[in-house]
Amino acid sequence: MRLPFRRPFRPDDLFGHLVQTGVPGVEEWRGGAYRRTLRLPGGPGIVALRPQEGHVAAELRLTDVRDVGAAVARCRRLLDLDADPEAAEQTLGADPVLAPLVVAFPGRRMPRTPDGSEMALRVVLGQQVSTAAARTHAARLVSALGTPVHDPVGGLTHLFPAAEAVAGVDQETLSFPRTRRRTLVMLAEALAAGDLDLGVGADREHARSVLTSMPGIGPWTVDSIAMRALGDPDVFLAGDLGIRQVAAGLGLPTTPARLTAHAHSWRPWRSYAVLHLWGTLDHPITRMPKDGS
Repeated sequence: MRLPFRRPFRPDDLFGHLVQTGVPGVEEWRGGAYRRTLRLPGGPGIVALRPQEGHVAAELRLTDVRDVGAAVARCRRLLDLDADPEAAEQTLGADPVLAPLVVAFPGRRMPRTPDGSEMALRVVLGQQVSTAAARTHAARLVSALGTPVHDPVGGLTHLFPAAEAVAGVDQETLSFPRTRRRTLVMLAEALAAGDLDLGVGADREHARSVLTSMPGIGPWTVDSIAMRALGDPDVFLAGDLGIRQVAAGLGLPTTPARLTAHAHSWRPWRSYAVLHLWGTLDHPITRMPKDGS
């Protein structure tokens, strides 16, 4: 299938981010395509997404053909294909600091998720650790609790665990710090019980309130979940280390309070400002993957 998008569209850091943070067994880069498993109403699915001129090519392998619509909707959400880049960049380009970044690299998209619960659990797993460590923690969780899938053409092995599976786990079997185990299971319990909704159309403010009330979940985690799981276009990660490093190099304020004040003029598109700032980092996450990534 062809998934259209509004121009401009910059795939490099979008696919770079998805691949570099990808969970082994759930996601991979193979043959110039980002591939991942999907939890769908009719059973597990696998999608391969390949950026092309004017569209993203999507190859779907489904348990039930009636899941085509649901799979396409999840893929569009994952790649932020329904964004309006011109509206965002008109606002961001009015700032003399951001203007050169917007002109040089138009069309950045937010690497989002096909499943808000999955993203929230992954963000908690990634708190205060490196990207590599976060992937390792997630891979262990997937191996222990994920639903096996059959991938006839690649290396995908599991669906990411459902919140219900994580909620019911014996915490002593989880191989990461005790406080993070408690936070992860508490989050999974709220998701499984329906006390926390991170689905399409969820009340963002209510979700933020529930997350903020949970021990072990700080502002960076709440904001990251709001940005990537809830799709909030106006989140600013003022405390993010990478953002503060880039801000210093661009002559922006570096303390969270002053940087947040400066970013006020970027509303309501601060999430996309974060993408432009991250995009200046010399890191594989900002570049189109290559086979073997």
